Amino acid sequence: MAPLKHLEKENPIIDVSFRDFCSSHGILTVEDFLLHDLYELAAFAERQKNADRLKEGITLLISLIELQCRPLLNGMELLEDLQCNKHTLSTGDKGADSLLQNGLREGQLTELVGPSSSGKTQFCMQAAASVAEKHVGGVLYIDTGNSFSARRIAQYICSSSDAALVQKVMSRISCHTVFDIYTMFDTLQCLEVTLKSQGQMNVNEYRLRLLVVDSISSLITPILGGSGSQGRALMVAIGYLLKKLAHEHNIAILVTNHTVAAGEDGKTKPALGETWKSIPHVRLMLSREHNNNNCTISILKHTSMPSGQTVKTMTLKDN
Repeated sequence: MAPLKHLEKENPIIDVSFRDFCSSHGILTVEDFLLHDLYELAAFAERQKNADRLKEGITLLISLIELQCRPLLNGMELLEDLQCNKHTLSTGDKGADSLLQNGLREGQLTELVGPSSSGKTQFCMQAAASVAEKHVGGVLYIDTGNSFSARRIAQYICSSSDAALVQKVMSRISCHTVFDIYTMFDTLQCLEVTLKSQGQMNVNEYRLRLLVVDSISSLITPILGGSGSQGRALMVAIGYLLKKLAHEHNIAILVTNHTVAAGEDGKTKPALGETWKSIPHVRLMLSREHNNNNCTISILKHTSMPSGQTVKTMTLKDN
């Protein structure tokens, strides 16, 4: 999260006096500002001796935030962007690719839901290997539970007997370990800066094409306790940032989520609740059959396909 102090260099009105006023209302970062009731904040500013300057600072901060918002696009522009820039990326699994109409779509956030040991991490690593090899693209794998295995990913590379090819493909995959939501914000904001600078310099070699977060629920669940709204607001903010990166930089984003009990009948549902439900473009449920290692993927939500479609997919070798 960007501290307000970082804005002062280019915007002198966001000075110590303005930041002190904001901090007295619990506002230390841009995200805090967005979560606050701005009408209430402006009303408090009216009562101060330097009211005009404080209100000018509030107005400036709002305008700076609005500048970061995407411009409105009409239907034809969106269709052209989809056809020209939003390609599909193979997951490395024929069944999953068939279900998803050729794979993960760039510009979209796909969520893979499943209980523990259902194969979510294996699916993510197989997709990472597939994108790095078949699409000659860069992959960023954000690991929140020490589950990343370079050896396992190497096993998914088709010509794994070719050591030179394995080394080349593996060099396109980067892993970053993150254990809390605030580090996640920092990681994604640094990534956004890097992607923008690469775009300005026309750096296309091994362009980042897939971002994996395994698992998003491990970061969000700890902040959702209690009756306060801050945890939900942070959850929505991280979802928005992921979708923003996907759309603006033509990245396919794959996140994993666990399941929770839905009632006394033993059924389960995706974790993180109704607020998170609206964030992913695509939601998939991964389940592992009893008495064997076969897996099934079903569509819970999709932008262009009906829910309920199911396919038999990969066979797990182990947990």
